Amino acid sequence: MQEAVRLLYGALMVLSGLACVGGNLLLLLLLFLNTDLQTDTLALTLSFSVSDLALGLSAIPLGAHNSLVRPGGYASEDAFCQGSGFVFLLLQTSSIHSLTWATVDKFTEICFALSYGRLWTARRARLVLIVVWIFCLVSAALPLLGFGSYVYSEARFLCCLSFSPDHAWFVASWVLMGIVAPILITCSLYGCIVYVARKQARRGTFMCNELHCFYVPANNYLRSSIVMVTTSACLLVCWLPYVSVCLYETFSGEQSPPTTSSLTVWLVLTSSAFNPWITCMTQT
Repeated sequence: MQEAVRLLYGALMVLSGLACVGGNLLLLLLLFLNTDLQTDTLALTLSFSVSDLALGLSAIPLGAHNSLVRPGGYASEDAFCQGSGFVFLLLQTSSIHSLTWATVDKFTEICFALSYGRLWTARRARLVLIVVWIFCLVSAALPLLGFGSYVYSEARFLCCLSFSPDHAWFVASWVLMGIVAPILITCSLYGCIVYVARKQARRGTFMCNELHCFYVPANNYLRSSIVMVTTSACLLVCWLPYVSVCLYETFSGEQSPPTTSSLTVWLVLTSSAFNPWITCMTQT
């Protein structure tokens, strides 16, 4: 049974890695070739796309390699294990936080259209990114300084944060501020956007550019609503099981079944494959 789980995990990781790398490369190509998408806040979308792409080139193939070729993994104290754990936590946190701020940008653009140009400028977007990446770097560096620790997880086939009672305060803080809060903010803002879109869909509206005004049919708003709901559902489905397992192991002191641990970390990494394809839907 354990052998079958290991092989299935490796195969799923390979598929997720291909989808992640292909999707994020496509998104980056779309953003760079379409000048209409190159706004002052483009850096926010680039940040989470690059984070997801980096996960697809680092953690996902490493997990696949470990499960298929080297299931015994690495010694937790090795520099490679500590470094890969640092990169994994850094990219996890930066991906979810960058996505949240890209959602804040979209929310402001839709719900505060008249003041959007004053609220979001290129300088403020860069400042937000600097703060986000400083937070992510500090969060990922703390386990290397003794606040928490990185260990090799044989159930997850990756070096990752140690979910043990000895580091309960750090794990709880990271889960709350690094994962749960951004997800709740993102889903709440998407809910507000969907509400506004439904109101607009009842009547449609006119949009204007420098040359003329044109009518936007209700279908456009309904399609946007579907994309928002899909994004929220993917976030919840991919992250909530992982968060639940992390907190359970941390505060109970017991290990989850290996199959559960493998499935939850695969779901989290697969969210990096879903994100670019959903974002491409919003940009076309």
